[in-house]
Amino acid sequence: VQLVESGGGLVQAGGSLRLSCAASGFTFNNYYMSWVRQAPGKGLEWVSAISTGGGSTAYADSVKGRFTISRDNAKNTVYLQMNNLKPEDTAFYYCAATSIGLRVTARPGDYDYWGQGTQVTVSS
Repeated sequence: VQLVESGGGLVQAGGSLRLSCAASGFTFNNYYMSWVRQAPGKGLEWVSAISTGGGSTAYADSVKGRFTISRDNAKNTVYLQMNNLKPEDTAFYYCAATSIGLRVTARPGDYDYWGQGTQVTVSS
């Protein structure tokens, strides 16, 4: 099983990034996917989640209206489009998979699989 994130980097405030998470080794379209982030010196923060078919999504209040989660089950990939980025969005971003349901938590035990993460840095 692998979840491999990509697309992170350094961007100025107000800019955009698109994160990708490529899955392998499990039946991707049977799993709900989430994005979770960890800022320097802080705990894990749930960011967004999407249902197996993509019809249902959820967002943390801190990113609502700026971030969009989507998935392509044919490509076994989930995305996070991040617009109007702010310095407080600086964090390591992880994707996580669960077969249970649409998770809105950042607890590691609530997910079956985690990726290794990708760094997003937003400069002011």
